[in-house]
Amino acid sequence: PGGAAAAALPEEDCMKLNPSFVGIALSSLLAIDLWASKRLGVCAGEGSAWGSARPLMKVIEVSGHGIPWLLGTCYGLCQSDSSAAREVLLNLLFALLLDLVMVAVVKGLVKRPRPTHNKMDMFVTISVDKYSFPSGHATRAALVCRFILRHLVLAVPLRVLVVLWALIVSISRVMLGRHNMTDVLFGLVLGYALYSVVEHCWLSPLNAPALFALW
Repeated sequence: PGGAAAAALPEEDCMKLNPSFVGIALSSLLAIDLWASKRLGVCAGEGSAWGSARPLMKVIEVSGHGIPWLLGTCYGLCQSDSSAAREVLLNLLFALLLDLVMVAVVKGLVKRPRPTHNKMDMFVTISVDKYSFPSGHATRAALVCRFILRHLVLAVPLRVLVVLWALIVSISRVMLGRHNMTDVLFGLVLGYALYSVVEHCWLSPLNAPALFALW
């Protein structure tokens, strides 16, 4: 009778009773991700272990936000009198817009909630910002970092500072409790890959004359 009852179970119930190795591994990784992210959220609130550093972390948060970067790039485009500089700035604007669209699409598809210990006091949010995966700050940091290192002539100390900035912005997302570790890691990978798309689709007066005519 017992064997007959087991045989009558729907296929999906059998799968739940006998989870695959991949399912167990993914569940374990998710549990580790949530546990580690909560432990590292040392600035998630004023009463957290490093709560006194929260204001500094929020300044770092703003430095990686999309709006200051978009406004700064547009201002640079309006003020620049060099065709070479305008070309670089126009492609940076394209990169920033591409980043916003891709992050919004992935967040809307995955719909992973923010960590439970996150305090929703973020600087200028939009509808999809209630979701956690991926970290838009980490994506933008990786994208901007690659862009700057490729297209600006900087001394070695400044290049190191740019890389450190990208890392600190990414780490701050977990410390503030905004994201889980996997959100940030995927964001860094996505941002790194998006720069390759920008480079492949590089806008120039030859392939996008109408855009350059506007400036």
